[in-house]
Amino acid sequence: MFREVTFFESLFKSNKWTWLFGWVFHIAMLLVVLRHLRYFTEPVWLWVNLIQPFGKYAGFAMLAGLLALWGRRFLVERVRYISSPSDHLMLILLIGIAASGLMMKYVVHTDIVALKAFTLGLIRFNWQPLPADPVLLVHLSLVLILMFVFPVSKLLHAPGVFFSPSRNQVDNARETRHAAPWVTELESSTNRAGGE
Repeated sequence: MFREVTFFESLFKSNKWTWLFGWVFHIAMLLVVLRHLRYFTEPVWLWVNLIQPFGKYAGFAMLAGLLALWGRRFLVERVRYISSPSDHLMLILLIGIAASGLMMKYVVHTDIVALKAFTLGLIRFNWQPLPADPVLLVHLSLVLILMFVFPVSKLLHAPGVFFSPSRNQVDNARETRHAAPWVTELESSTNRAGGE
């Protein structure tokens, strides 16, 4: 189970390119999310300070992984066939979040001090004004949309691995018959009806 959750073992066995793009995206997203903890803590924890340089460039890796996964939805025929509009919209949402975050860092240069004052004010009930940077407002709006959509979308696939029957059942189907209780009741009633 650990290998599946951390290294996506079944995806690695299935398709190396999809595994690479997915793993790069997930690891980069983890670094980016952990890097954002600096906006919610004062003083900033040491380990959060230590990952800042990696998290800064992880945004590019996150965007590259998302673009590759989205490109796969167009270029691989069998994936294109099963892709629904919601699959594309989720990728567009995540790409928009990553792109607007990178724009705030490298293009527009949002006032991070004012942003941190705003986020700490939310936590401490000491309201501070939100910087009126349009890219920041787009970024935060997309993140809020993601937070609303996440629990009811395909993006909530991570907890599902813990409830997957193929991962939680004993792999001895050739040695032992695993039948639901209603099957044995059905068989016994069929045997009685056939014997009469």
